[in-house]
Amino acid sequence: MARIVVRRARSADSKGFISLVLALAEFEKLEPPSPAGRKRLVEDVFRRKRINLFVAADGSRLVGYALYFFTYSSFLAKPTLYLEDLYVLDEYRRRGVGFALFRRCVEEATRKKCGRMEWSVLTWNAKAIDFYERLGARRMTDWHVYRLDEEGLAKIPEALA
Repeated sequence: MARIVVRRARSADSKGFISLVLALAEFEKLEPPSPAGRKRLVEDVFRRKRINLFVAADGSRLVGYALYFFTYSSFLAKPTLYLEDLYVLDEYRRRGVGFALFRRCVEEATRKKCGRMEWSVLTWNAKAIDFYERLGARRMTDWHVYRLDEEGLAKIPEALA
């Protein structure tokens, strides 16, 4: 096996990146992005630069990725690096690939002078929870995550009328 390299993604990585997103959807038992969604995702990473992407490569094969963007903390008066996805192919787990991707995000948060880094973990993903807690991350217990999906967003104007 060649040495795993973690680097900023290039547009030539689009196909491999989407393949990893589809693998993550299967792992999480979620509906994968539609073909139109896949196209938007690639455009948002590489053309619009709305989100950022690090990839882990074994030679020319992408074996993992970290997708992130920045939010802002009004109380810290600093940006926050939000890690949307951290995923490594099953056969590359327990080889330090996830840690290398995570470390690269930590370095990016430090470089951008972030006050913190945040992410969400599915409650059933015990391996990920253990990984993050071994690194010193702490689970927030006094916050609930809320979400409005597209349908919910569309209903708000009529609910407020």
